Amino acid sequence: MRRTLALCLLALLAVSAGCTSLFGPGELSDDQLNENTTYDDVWNRTTTGDQPPSVYIDVRTDDYRAVYDLGENRTTLDVYGRTGFGLERPLDVSGLRFRFDNGTVVSPANHSNFTVEQGREQLTITVPEENGSLAFTAPKGGKSFSVPAFIQDVSYEAALPPGVDVAVPLLSNVDPSPTRTFDEAGRTHIYWDSVSRDVSVRYYLDRDLLIFGSLAGLLVVAGVVGGVYYLRQIRELERRREEVALDVNREE
Repeated sequence: MRRTLALCLLALLAVSAGCTSLFGPGELSDDQLNENTTYDDVWNRTTTGDQPPSVYIDVRTDDYRAVYDLGENRTTLDVYGRTGFGLERPLDVSGLRFRFDNGTVVSPANHSNFTVEQGREQLTITVPEENGSLAFTAPKGGKSFSVPAFIQDVSYEAALPPGVDVAVPLLSNVDPSPTRTFDEAGRTHIYWDSVSRDVSVRYYLDRDLLIFGSLAGLLVVAGVVGGVYYLRQIRELERRREEVALDVNREE
């Protein structure tokens, strides 16, 4: 009993202090915030094309890179993740960058007006000016990712890692339902015209589909073989019953 009580008190302290990885990251270091990361291949996704998204998420194996077009009248962005209990926690970001409207890119280390304030439930990122884009990298695990709608009622696009898909609902899930999905350069892209709640995507590897198809085929074959076997057994029983009935009639 005492041991259980001690464990409960320890968990309560962890919640209040936010000091364990289960409930969120510890204090983010300057080195992490200014980590050497490039976004050259994703900056223009929010400004070019027929329907450029306001938010672009480049999903990789162990993390994702996100670019936010902050638009007019916005110089701060509150970012957070969720714990296993659904509570908000500061997002464990790294490689923060801000791109001015003229294309100049800065990190918090080389611009005094580019700051991060870490609270118990979120990070408040302040950028140097309006009409720019904010980028950061955040960790993810497994074959899924979830991103809160830090900016609502705008378009989002997510590019999944190569060799994965969301075409089979039984093996995947996309929430909210996307406006469309399309393939580009060997990657599945998911596009939403407007997002007002958390984006959550679970995907599968192409080889998972092959394995699933093989297992389904084996089950079908096993079902057919089993059905034929039981049908023969039933017919054999019917034949024996008819023979027994015939023998009884002869004896009478």
